[in-house]
Amino acid sequence: MNKINYQKLLDQTIEENSKNGVVPKLLLHACCAPCSSYCLEYLSRYFEIIIFYYNPNISFKEEYEYRLQEEKRLISLMEFKNPVTIVDGEYNTQVFFKAVRGLENEPEGGKRCEKCFALRLEESAVMAKKLDCDYFSTTLTISPLKNAQVINSIGEELSKRYGVKWLFSDFKKQEGYKRSIVLSKKYDLYRQNYCGCVFSKNNSSKSDN
Repeated sequence: MNKINYQKLLDQTIEENSKNGVVPKLLLHACCAPCSSYCLEYLSRYFEIIIFYYNPNISFKEEYEYRLQEEKRLISLMEFKNPVTIVDGEYNTQVFFKAVRGLENEPEGGKRCEKCFALRLEESAVMAKKLDCDYFSTTLTISPLKNAQVINSIGEELSKRYGVKWLFSDFKKQEGYKRSIVLSKKYDLYRQNYCGCVFSKNNSSKSDN
């Protein structure tokens, strides 16, 4: 199967909208401020963005709240060509644990993560439709540890189901991940060493030993 160039698809979408003089409304699911930094710097030139912070996978409320406050702080500090606002999603860890039941022992990046992606992206699609957005997407593809093909496939399927266009992406391309590290240092952002759930935290702890 040919590998899809998601960056090229994103470039084509941006070019088409720019030619038409359109600034579409994008609901961008965000996992954390460091991952958001480059995505916001890049996309805010072409879209009006609503950040959707929906991460019931984050197992500890203190961690969840800290990441949320960092996201809000980042938005307040950055300068944007087009408006950027934020909407808080509902925080209920039981929704996540129910979604991944039976997959607790899966390795990082496996089927449990796919279920987690699907959970967060479906809620994003629902919110994008509710807020009358033109597109929805996620910052998740900026991570070198996340499978962009899996994430984009889930988003594309949800797009068909909910009738909101999916914005294809692979934000780690064009040095996006490296740029996020630079921006994280610039804004002194909290950079966690695990994705969010208790399973990824346990894996992170094992690798540190």
